[in-house]
Amino acid sequence: MKRAFAVLACVCLLSGGLYAAASKWAIRHETLNLFDATRQRPVSVDLAVRRDYERKADEGYWKLPVAIISNGNTVKNTEYSFLENVFAARGYLVASIEQDLPSDPPLMTRVGLPYVGRIGVYERSEANILFVLRQLKKIQPNADYTHLTMVGHSNGGDVAMFFAKEHPQLVSRIITLDNLRVPFVLNHKMKILSFRSSDPQFKTDPGVLPTPEEAKLDGIDIVKTPYQHTWLSDRGPEEAKEKIQATLNQFLGDTTTSDLSPVATDNPLIAKLGPAPYP
Repeated sequence: MKRAFAVLACVCLLSGGLYAAASKWAIRHETLNLFDATRQRPVSVDLAVRRDYERKADEGYWKLPVAIISNGNTVKNTEYSFLENVFAARGYLVASIEQDLPSDPPLMTRVGLPYVGRIGVYERSEANILFVLRQLKKIQPNADYTHLTMVGHSNGGDVAMFFAKEHPQLVSRIITLDNLRVPFVLNHKMKILSFRSSDPQFKTDPGVLPTPEEAKLDGIDIVKTPYQHTWLSDRGPEEAKEKIQATLNQFLGDTTTSDLSPVATDNPLIAKLGPAPYP
């Protein structure tokens, strides 16, 4: 069922180190209820696009860049609108994919196995993404499907990293929010930004984060936040979401300086975001 309405698009403006959202462009949201007949699996997608850029693409004057968002475990794909709006405001076609079904087995951790036993989950999500891309090409052929931006929260961040490992020829950027299991892609051709929580209940597995030397070599930006793990979604407070939006917008190409911006690569790896104290 289609839902289209105007929302406040995100224009990253900084004043006194704080990010504010400005209402300037209408962003269209639409729910796609797709069905992969090959796997007999429904796949729901929340689509977001800025109306004027969509019109330019339809008229052949613009090639929409594409961002794919994968949800975290127990968080719905519709709970990342604060990220969707940043991408859509910049002219992206955004597809937030529901990677999980109630009928799927519960997410389990099996220490000692590759990706703590979750490779089947990642492969299933990879298939979902490839299926959605095929459908999007039919809906919007005037988009760039060869330089994808992969985005994901928690398990969805691991999905984004796994997909980039498996399809490096299709991915140009990766943004993760507290992915914990899949080691970072080390590929200087991909730009990577990762927000890390300070939630003691969610610990990153050893070997997932790059070393400072690897991060500097590959231009990986890691931003440490004081936020809880689930706050890296629409469930977070407005201040947290606005600061993440500001840094994300800068990463995507804005030149405005932010107190949340990733640390320079010749400094220590971890940048801090938000007020003290930190653990």
